[in-house]
Amino acid sequence: MPNILIVDDSPLDRLLAGGMLEKDGQFVIHYATHGNHALDKLQQQEIDLVVTDLVMPGMDGLELVATIRCRHPNVPVILMTSKGTEEIAVRALHAGAASYVPKRLLSQELVETVRRVLAVSTRHQVKARLLGCMTEQQCSFVLGNDVALIESLVTYLQDISIQMQLCEEADVTRIGVALEEALVNALYHGNLEVGSELRGEDDQAYYALVAKRRAEPPYRDRKIFVRAAFTRQEATFVVRDEGPGFDLSKLPDPDDPSALERASGRGLLLMRAFMDEVSYDATGSAVTLVKRRKAEAAPTPPENQ
Repeated sequence: MPNILIVDDSPLDRLLAGGMLEKDGQFVIHYATHGNHALDKLQQQEIDLVVTDLVMPGMDGLELVATIRCRHPNVPVILMTSKGTEEIAVRALHAGAASYVPKRLLSQELVETVRRVLAVSTRHQVKARLLGCMTEQQCSFVLGNDVALIESLVTYLQDISIQMQLCEEADVTRIGVALEEALVNALYHGNLEVGSELRGEDDQAYYALVAKRRAEPPYRDRKIFVRAAFTRQEATFVVRDEGPGFDLSKLPDPDDPSALERASGRGLLLMRAFMDEVSYDATGSAVTLVKRRKAEAAPTPPENQ
């Protein structure tokens, strides 16, 4: 049965809430008298859900919610709110609480709210275990010239990299930076044919030209094509634009330290620094980036459920 932790400095309110859940017969109830006590319980006992008061001495409910979200992100928290704590409750919801029940409505709503939040939490955790069993994944996208779509796609591909256990958190950020550089290059330099040199000299003119070309043919009709393939050992990303391409022999040397100070070539420098392989096709319209798992970051084998 699920383990529920009730946190309240008032003995009467604590036992009232716990008694309602115990009476339902579907939960095992544990108690804590304040926030730090609750954190100790979470360390000592496997807890599936926390029900907490907001106003408590020492660590209050708001701080408790934020701490649980940081230390125990898979444990949902339900707030018990009383009159006068509405503002704190809203802040706690923004800080990570899963739901709330007014104390005056505990008898009508507490049990059902606990059931509902537990059901959602369980589905999420089962999904996480399922994704942990995934051994490979492929996906393809066709994007218009929209920076917002680029940002969303980078986040999506970062999430898959985490699911496939390809790298640590710091490397996930570096993968995101490299992918964003490849996609932005495809948009601005490829499809819109706006060079980096102008940006270094006159940013206002640069962005004015970008806006103009996004609205006129043939630039506005061009697409960015993205293919991603993930295994437990590596990820391969291919980004292709519909621009005219460029002469590969004219690419700046990304290993030249002076490249750090130039607008031109910055993207290639970052891609090569953060990825294990970076290569272009013969026309320069498609770039392939490969990220391999580090030898010490062995994947966790899928669980046999």
